[in-house]
Amino acid sequence: MNYFQPESYTVIVADGTFPQHEVPLSYLKNAKRIVCCDGSASSLVLSGMEPVAIVGDMDSLNEDLADRFADRIFRDENQDTNDLTKVVEWCRGNNYRDIIIVGATGKREDHTLGNISLLAEYAKDMNVVMVTDTGILRPYLTDAEIVTFPGQQVSVFSIDPDTEVTSHGLKYPLTRTKITNWWYATLNEALGDSFFLEFSEGRLIVYQKYSSFSAL
Repeated sequence: MNYFQPESYTVIVADGTFPQHEVPLSYLKNAKRIVCCDGSASSLVLSGMEPVAIVGDMDSLNEDLADRFADRIFRDENQDTNDLTKVVEWCRGNNYRDIIIVGATGKREDHTLGNISLLAEYAKDMNVVMVTDTGILRPYLTDAEIVTFPGQQVSVFSIDPDTEVTSHGLKYPLTRTKITNWWYATLNEALGDSFFLEFSEGRLIVYQKYSSFSAL
């Protein structure tokens, strides 16, 4: 489930629960660069890693870290967007388009839901995934064959409720199904080494749970 070439991607650390699982930690340790929301910088430093940039309004950055990383602070006080989007926009402006987001879930459910839904916006011009302590979320804007393994737990979410989705290779098939609520196409299961999602328009987000072996 490794969507990027080794050491070619940027990891964004959001200000949710800092990763504990080996998969997001592995992405962090092998990243070409790490960029933090201001509130996540302290957790990253405590883990033994450093950011190349800290982006945000700096209301959550303590004074010691502000002094230590003064050369890599990028202040963004725009209140019309959230902290994660500020970091994504900074990466876009620096032409960093292969993005792995960690630490975007936990702490507050409203932040979690908002961050997940934003994947569909970021995907318009970026290759982006969100990696959590239980699985990986990836947005899709067109038909896709998705690599998996037999028995992997899969959930499909639609940002646009009028989108008709057909699946091939899932235990509970979707046939021109309109996913009108976020629960509707959850808790499915892959039958083989890949499955296919077919939809003419709209935006989907797919969640794939790690195996017990936690392989990338």
